[in-house]
Amino acid sequence: MPTSAHTLTDVAASESTLRRFLHGLPGVDAVGLEARAASLGTRSIKTTAKAYAIDLAISMVDLTTLEGADTPGKVRALGAKAVRPDPTDRSTPSTAAVCIYPDMVAAAKEAVAGSSVKVASVATAFPAGRAPIAVKLADVREAVAAGADEIDMVIDRGAFLSGNFMKVYEEIVAVKEACGAARLKVIFETGELSTYDNIRRASWLGMLAGADFIKTSTGKVAVNATPANTLLMLEAVRDFRAQTGVQVGVKPAGGIRTSKDAVKFLVLVNETAGSDWLDNHWFRFGASSLLNDLLMQRQKLATGRYSGPDYVTVD
Repeated sequence: MPTSAHTLTDVAASESTLRRFLHGLPGVDAVGLEARAASLGTRSIKTTAKAYAIDLAISMVDLTTLEGADTPGKVRALGAKAVRPDPTDRSTPSTAAVCIYPDMVAAAKEAVAGSSVKVASVATAFPAGRAPIAVKLADVREAVAAGADEIDMVIDRGAFLSGNFMKVYEEIVAVKEACGAARLKVIFETGELSTYDNIRRASWLGMLAGADFIKTSTGKVAVNATPANTLLMLEAVRDFRAQTGVQVGVKPAGGIRTSKDAVKFLVLVNETAGSDWLDNHWFRFGASSLLNDLLMQRQKLATGRYSGPDYVTVD
């Protein structure tokens, strides 16, 4: 990693300094990265730790619906589920947030009112990000004005892959400003970035520009969150904090469907970034079906048996 914290204040001074910094990051050993992610995924968790891990995972879910057919009624039902995932067991934690399109923020806000559940909204012409910056910023401002606590933005992958890092940087800075008090999650769409080196560069670029969270994916492409790309992003936030003192969150999204998968990711967090990130202020799961499996596993731990298929609501 680059050596001293003061160097980071100047790296975005120009396109050339930014490119030099990002291309100066150490190359990723793909074989080593995947082997480490796989070995951490084999750790076994004992029953009491498993119960704790399941509750922690539930509390980290950004319960998500991002479909063209979303309605205010569907979003209100999702909000109610986020607040009280298991109506039969009040000890079940609420999820971290509901994640919806900007035009659904008001309905979501109403549904979670009075609870700890945040409203996260995808903005900036999600999922492709193909819109003028003025349109992206208007998208963000409208979501924030409607009550969004968090904004999940997509980077311009075309600009990034063309090496136009300053354009990506400036867009993130502008979106961060438009967020006001809302926290900003920056989505890289790791499945479109092609290489681990690009994912590492995008991670540092996002953090330098002021991201509160870095997020793997939109969930709308073939390859979404994987243990390896999440491990790489966890290393980046760990190293960024070591250099700057600034802590940034991580959100893997897309393809995480089972409790077993969620627990593997929590092990990755603990072993890579450390226990400071084992909190929903710093780690989230972007998911829709994961919550149902967590609830079923939770009930099995409590009662020794799985419930019927109608125990959890179908998304």
